[in-house]
Amino acid sequence: MKFTSAAHHEKATSRIGLWLGIAFLTCFVTGLISHTIQHPPSWFFWPSRPVDLYRITQGVHVVSGVAAIPLLLAKLWSVYPKLFQRPLVRSLPHALERGSILVLSGAAFFELVTGIFNVAQNYLWSFYFPDAHYAVAWVAVGSILVHIAVKLPVIRRALRRDPLPDPARRAFLRTTLLASGAAVVATAGVTVPFLRDVSALAWRSATGLPVNRTAAAAGVTFDPAWTLDVAGRMFTLEQLAAMPQTTADLPIACVEGWSQSAGWTGVPIADLLAAAGVQPGTAVKVHSMERDGLYRTSVLPGEHTSDPLTLLALRCNGEVLSMDHGYPCRIMAPSRPGVLQTKWVNRLEVL
Repeated sequence: MKFTSAAHHEKATSRIGLWLGIAFLTCFVTGLISHTIQHPPSWFFWPSRPVDLYRITQGVHVVSGVAAIPLLLAKLWSVYPKLFQRPLVRSLPHALERGSILVLSGAAFFELVTGIFNVAQNYLWSFYFPDAHYAVAWVAVGSILVHIAVKLPVIRRALRRDPLPDPARRAFLRTTLLASGAAVVATAGVTVPFLRDVSALAWRSATGLPVNRTAAAAGVTFDPAWTLDVAGRMFTLEQLAAMPQTTADLPIACVEGWSQSAGWTGVPIADLLAAAGVQPGTAVKVHSMERDGLYRTSVLPGEHTSDPLTLLALRCNGEVLSMDHGYPCRIMAPSRPGVLQTKWVNRLEVL
């Protein structure tokens, strides 16, 4: 069986493969950054400035994943005639090629499909998404490297300048790029403010500051006898409100890709530590009144505890925090994932 369509030409396949590789690599690197911030090894360092840094990297992660969907479909359409080639396996390199394509296709679909469901917070599976997503990402990258190594001669030949490009092939490539671009524009408003009015498919783009986990879902209620324990020194809410306050415009940047800025007012963590006799720049473990959440504690590294914009926030946009936003106080630190901006704080433990 012969397939002569321009969409199946090796030049079209290689060109789309190049674009898809860039999208996957971008998605992988930014995803690796996010995972390492949440589970940092001892050698890892993540800066607190610029304040939008995590917002940018995680937004790029999700948007590059969205851009990869049309590219992956076009790539599979371009190469599917190879499924009908006979014999099925001609040599060891050919077997490696077919195996890498099978593994790559499965891993890519797993990453993109589960990623889309994750941004919608719709979990139709029993496994823990972050761990599975992280593990399969390495499988996808490994299969890409094997595929490139096997197909490198073909890729190099196909990417050479074509003095007489086929108009049909150019139309197919142009359509693929437009589809990928449209997918980006339709969703990028979750993290790019000026696109929110045109991103029809953007999630969490409504007015107001979104909430992922409510106080009711976390089982948190406020006790009037609440106090904050900072390295053994106790502070009442009235004492915190009487301390010098700092207001900063900081984004909540969620791992699902959406982000939104608000004006946060509270006591700098550095001032709190100093008041408790602890040197600012010391790492602290933040404890929440939430009892069983996966992120009921978080660690603020020294880079953030010394930053004057890392706040124990008491107010949002001039109003006292609502319960869903972490009343009586929450962490708001620059360049941090939203899941690490711990709410309902009751203790700061010096590490």
